[in-house]
Amino acid sequence: MTTAPLPEPLVARTEAVADPGALLATLPEHGPLAWVREEDGLVGWGEAARLVVRGAGRFLEAEQWWQGVTADAVVDDAVGLPGTGLVAFASLAFSDEGDSVLVVPEVVLGRRGGRAWVTRVGAPGPSVRTPVREPVGVRWPDEDPLGRWRGAVQWATNAISRGELDKVVLAVEVLATAAEDLDPRWLLQRLAADYPSTWTYAVEGLVGATPELLVRRLGEEVESRVLAGTARRGGADLLRSEKDRAEHAYAVDSLVAGFSAHCKEISTSEPFVLELPNVVHLATDVRARVADGASLLSLAGALHPTAAVGGTPTRTALRAIRRLEPHDRGRYAGPVGWVDAAGNGELGLALRCAQLDGPTARLWAGCGIVVDSDPEAEVAEAQAKLEPVRRALGS
Repeated sequence: MTTAPLPEPLVARTEAVADPGALLATLPEHGPLAWVREEDGLVGWGEAARLVVRGAGRFLEAEQWWQGVTADAVVDDAVGLPGTGLVAFASLAFSDEGDSVLVVPEVVLGRRGGRAWVTRVGAPGPSVRTPVREPVGVRWPDEDPLGRWRGAVQWATNAISRGELDKVVLAVEVLATAAEDLDPRWLLQRLAADYPSTWTYAVEGLVGATPELLVRRLGEEVESRVLAGTARRGGADLLRSEKDRAEHAYAVDSLVAGFSAHCKEISTSEPFVLELPNVVHLATDVRARVADGASLLSLAGALHPTAAVGGTPTRTALRAIRRLEPHDRGRYAGPVGWVDAAGNGELGLALRCAQLDGPTARLWAGCGIVVDSDPEAEVAEAQAKLEPVRRALGS
């Protein structure tokens, strides 16, 4: 575990402000933090505290650290909405091997339901805002990584046919390199404009726009949106596809099982088709009530990884992922979002994203493989899922 030193308790003050306009337009270039959907959400900058942790206990350690920070903090909150007071942006690793991070910004700007606020922690330093820079000279790999990935899909379908597992989600990684350092604000603003119904996010260089909500907790009410089963727009009728309905059912069942550890009154909608500009998904909304006071991070620990990003049976699917994916996913497909001092917040799954590091961008796309999966169709689906970030980078 790595933490920024806290020589004394954090002091946070939240006050109402006039409507700031587009939240993403207020961010500086370096270290932007964001969780925005349409007009509402949170953005932040600066760093008052941080936690970096890895391993199987990362959710518990993150929860314990956050409880300690918030218990000691001095907070003056004149607004009193979810997301006011002390807030941390979170991005947790997909697997036990990757680093997970929580960042408490020096400044958070938020808006919900027409009300806007700012939270300042301590005495924030000046924030320099420079013009947003468009990517320059972006280059893509000469060798198509989807060619190698096609073989992994075939191996997985063979394993499923042998009865070794029911579903596995395989991800492909694509590396892009620009002539200059990439500006995360460019990706944020392009993704938000092109995919306004998704949650646009940025934490520790991971920038994306996810349509999948792992868990939202507001008081005792919790909800989730499960996505599994995908087609290009104008493609197959997902509601009539046995293959896609089966893939979707595995994801819903795993999420309901995770909720059962902490929740009561669990209900699920009928599957419906969620339309995005580039693809359509099978979706199910799940709602429940917290039965034991579990916080957002505790709920996320019970849910992750669902079959929507891992597979089923979980352990067998994770072993297959380690065998077939040449690179660790890092925080791709892990929970990403925000949490406040009351344990409320929103965590999506880090999909449709890129990890930025100077001039490089690591992109991922994942597809759920089941017994009837066709490798060529899965390659086409992966290409469609890479499209949002590729377009944002100018490809």
